[in-house]
Amino acid sequence: QVRLVESGGGLVQPGGSLTLSCAASVELWLFASMAWYRQVPGKRRDLVADIHSDGSSAMYGDSVEGRFTISTDSATKTMYLQMNDLKPEDSAVYVCEAVGVWPSQKEYWGAGTRVTVSS
Repeated sequence: QVRLVESGGGLVQPGGSLTLSCAASVELWLFASMAWYRQVPGKRRDLVADIHSDGSSAMYGDSVEGRFTISTDSATKTMYLQMNDLKPEDSAVYVCEAVGVWPSQKEYWGAGTRVTVSS
């Protein structure tokens, strides 16, 4: 049974930092890629960043490029999102996603962790 559990969300002031974690119940090599999405009520879920499960080929959305860093740690079976210089518009529920290796390519989703950026 594959489970993804996010943690690390909370309330932070503009300009502050947070690190989100996504802990997997299985070894990361079982995934082809992993990603962070964020969603605000009433809006579509947006891709924040994605990465190969071995930690290579990180890519970022335009709005977070240069401020956020995605990474993986196979030893702890965890994906991270380091978020710096946070802005109010970064407030959202952040959800992690993993895609199984071929031929399955099944998608797995966590329940999300809320980030609120406010003074």
